[in-house]
Amino acid sequence: MKQFNIISIIGLWILVPLTIHAQGDLLSELEEDAAAEAVSDITMATFKSTRIINTQSVELIPASHLDFRISHRFGQINSGAYNFWGLDQATIRLGLEYGLWDRINIGVGRSSFQKVYDGYFKLKILRQQTGARTIPVSLVWFSNMSLTTLKTGNQYIEDHFYTRLAYAHQLLIARKFSQGLSLQVAPVLVHYNYVSADRENNLYAVAFGGRAKVSKRISVNLDYIYRIDPIRDNGYYNSLSVGIDIETGGHVFQLHATNSQGMIEEYFVGQTTGRWQDGDIYIGFNISRLFSFAGKRTRRG
Repeated sequence: MKQFNIISIIGLWILVPLTIHAQGDLLSELEEDAAAEAVSDITMATFKSTRIINTQSVELIPASHLDFRISHRFGQINSGAYNFWGLDQATIRLGLEYGLWDRINIGVGRSSFQKVYDGYFKLKILRQQTGARTIPVSLVWFSNMSLTTLKTGNQYIEDHFYTRLAYAHQLLIARKFSQGLSLQVAPVLVHYNYVSADRENNLYAVAFGGRAKVSKRISVNLDYIYRIDPIRDNGYYNSLSVGIDIETGGHVFQLHATNSQGMIEEYFVGQTTGRWQDGDIYIGFNISRLFSFAGKRTRRG
């Protein structure tokens, strides 16, 4: 028994310092990780809104915040004086976007154009940052689904709910190069459950976007969508939009010109019918108002 006690004492004498050393190493590693996170400089405000113009941006609504968004498009400028160069005609989309967490958003919307309902999910995978941990770009995944409810006179479509559904998926890759310049590229897949005989169900595209800051509250924006479509002569064209962002407190006002009438991916990516060279230009604006349902600790993701 005495031998056992001696061995136990010797064992404790050896193990206790080792355990304390191991715990010290673990605490040191945790402290180093916390310090690295603290000194990392996360890039903020790559864009001023969740959309560049038509296309999504890598920006998300903060957790427990609600964004009420109004998107408005007048008619084509080349419609002439009879339609007051498009001002007599208008389409609108009303949308609500909510931050479930700093890195996850959900949203719903309703467009008067084609009487479309849409819903989406948005996930921030990576955030651009420098310092102890350097990540050169922000990375965001976006998926949406839309339901077109406009009556077409086609009995087959009206009798089948699924034929009116379409989906869009894209991976947004953006970098803020300086306080005045941000660029983004995004591969896009749009799937239509029902298409005419001269079209494919899947449409692939690449979306390009950029923002150039010209003053503290004003920036010039541009987005362009290149369609990788094997069927070119189907009356649809690449979308090109230019505009300006004006930030006024809790509001972001976007004024733009575009050849796309639709305001969701299924339409401005795959079904843009206007051409700039023909004067098929729609003047529009987006207004965004952010409401907070959180305390002071909520931060933007």
